[in-house]
Amino acid sequence: MSELDEKYMKEALRQAKKAYSIGDTPIGCVIVYENKIIARGYNRRNKDKTTLAHAELMAIKKATKVIGDWRLEDCTLYVTLEPCQMCAGAIVQARIPRVVIGCMNKKAGCAGSIINLLDMKEFNHQVDVTRGVMEDACSALMTSFFKDLRGGKKLGT
Repeated sequence: MSELDEKYMKEALRQAKKAYSIGDTPIGCVIVYENKIIARGYNRRNKDKTTLAHAELMAIKKATKVIGDWRLEDCTLYVTLEPCQMCAGAIVQARIPRVVIGCMNKKAGCAGSIINLLDMKEFNHQVDVTRGVMEDACSALMTSFFKDLRGGKKLGT
């Protein structure tokens, strides 16, 4: 794990904590271009009442505006939890060359857990994936959230 990967994953974790604070599953994402964060996103599915409000999609939408193109070919995406099939598909479609993942998702992950949509030779784009960056911190945040949820703790505002 590089120092830069850890630095940017810490920023993704800050985004995940924003999701936690509004009662959404704590997943955070940042997109980096030329060693600068150009987009941030956090899970807002429950808050916005839409399936599409995943951290990665929120960040991709913002990054395309900054870059001025739907192709994010020189960017790296950092996300605290392994992307689902929808987000993995969006990453491939956006031509993002590298994804850094905090912790894996055995129940819904599509970057190696269930399937790896990011590295299918059948697609016109494959993604270099780094897994396990700040894994303990990312996993602990998820565990804490679901423990609070199951315990009946009022989450969000």
